[in-house]
Amino acid sequence: QVQLVESGGGLVQAGGSLRLSCAASGRAFSTYAMGWFRQAPGKEREFVAGHSWGGGSTYYTDSMKGRFTISRDNAKNTVYLQMNSLKPEDTAVYYCAAKPAAPTTGQAITNQNWYTYWGQGTQVTVSS
Repeated sequence: QVQLVESGGGLVQAGGSLRLSCAASGRAFSTYAMGWFRQAPGKEREFVAGHSWGGGSTYYTDSMKGRFTISRDNAKNTVYLQMNSLKPEDTAVYYCAAKPAAPTTGQAITNQNWYTYWGQGTQVTVSS
């Protein structure tokens, strides 16, 4: 069993920055594919960023490239989402997800149904 706990959310002014963390409990964290998703009120959950383990590739939604960065620290079993230049439309609950020991493609890593473990989520609110 893999447990994921997000932290780092909060209230920030437009143009500001936040760094979200997702701490994982489980063996062989370095082999996990990790992803960040978000869900705003009244909207579907959407992919934000992902990081594969096989090739160390990163993936982003086009609208977030240049503003959001995913990274991981395998020694700490933690994945991060650095969010810069935040906009009110970034307001959402942000979730991390994990897929242990599985082949990874760019298409798969953006699909929420591909992941097998999810955190509880952390609220990010961006005020204008």
